Amino acid sequence: MDSTFPQEEGLLSALSLEATEELFHGAVADLTAALKEIRQGDVSEAKAARQAVRELRAALSTAMEERNRVEKLRRDAAGVVRDHALDFDAARTEIGRRLACLRDAGGC
Repeated sequence: MDSTFPQEEGLLSALSLEATEELFHGAVADLTAALKEIRQGDVSEAKAARQAVRELRAALSTAMEERNRVEKLRRDAAGVVRDHALDFDAARTEIGRRLACLRDAGGC
């Protein structure tokens, strides 16, 4: 069983997302520089460009996974089920009202 709390998981996911975004931006910069050199005739940077593309894909994939995970954690923390937040106070009030109606109708 994992000993982290939802708040800690959210923080860890947010930090992981930030790190992934930094990696993503770094790969974009590397790719841009490699493409610039390739356009100027230096084909030795083609290998670096391919590596930057691989890193970019991996970073994008990780960023999307982390974004989805953070969103799910936010929804879970807010009590969102099927895109609707559960209102426990309203549910408690409604249950109390219905029980009162049953008591009144049944003579209990």
